[in-house]
Amino acid sequence: MHLLPAASMPAPALQVDGRPWSRIEFISDLHLQHSQAATFHAWSHYLRHLQADALFILGDLFEVWVGDDLLDHSEGEFERQCLKLIKQTSQRLPVFWMVGNRDFLFGEKALAESGMQALCDPCVLHTRLSSGLLSHGDALCLADTDYQVFRQQVRSSAWQSSFLAQTFHQRLGIARRLREQSQARKTLSAAWVDLDPQATVACLHDTETTWMVHGHTHQPACHDLGQGKQRWVLSDWDGDATPPRLQALRWEAASGFQRIELPMP
Repeated sequence: MHLLPAASMPAPALQVDGRPWSRIEFISDLHLQHSQAATFHAWSHYLRHLQADALFILGDLFEVWVGDDLLDHSEGEFERQCLKLIKQTSQRLPVFWMVGNRDFLFGEKALAESGMQALCDPCVLHTRLSSGLLSHGDALCLADTDYQVFRQQVRSSAWQSSFLAQTFHQRLGIARRLREQSQARKTLSAAWVDLDPQATVACLHDTETTWMVHGHTHQPACHDLGQGKQRWVLSDWDGDATPPRLQALRWEAASGFQRIELPMP
């Protein structure tokens, strides 16, 4: 198996060679938005004080992304500030990013301004101890059939081309309606959908990996999948919650995985 060195890896990457690293941190589902100041301040404090060899952001960094031209409008000041903070972090350690179900239109311009290195979903991460699979997680929530139909639609090049051909403010309106529909659907649905166990194990088997780290479900836990395989679920971030949800997952060569509860700055 040929491993591309992390420092010079073209995007998006199917695998990352993290064997030189002793400490790696994972976060996801920050849903950054101007109206959530507490979450933003906690995240910016986290980036400034992060001591790790690499950071992986596994989807939904932003609550919504309507196209990279957001950065050219006054409405994009908050997003420009976020990318600047990431760029500062990426100058001292590699920052890897994976598309989520909220920010799947995050493009090349935004990626370049952030200094992040894009990942395929899923992506294999090789450490000095073992190899794992990184994913946002939504593609494996197979029981949520309505969402899977929607996901296939909005990830198609035809839908994205049609969406991006509309004016910036038209896209903002569409994104607002989609969020409202999503919230209404969550309110009406009593069923919570997790990753499909059989499909998850099959992915680990096919990629010859022993563990998975993912986000999306907002249900932080460690699941024993049997045969020495595990699934680590990342927390979402909400600085306004009681208590605040501000959590990272840390991997260290000496001790393995550990959840880190981050204080409000």
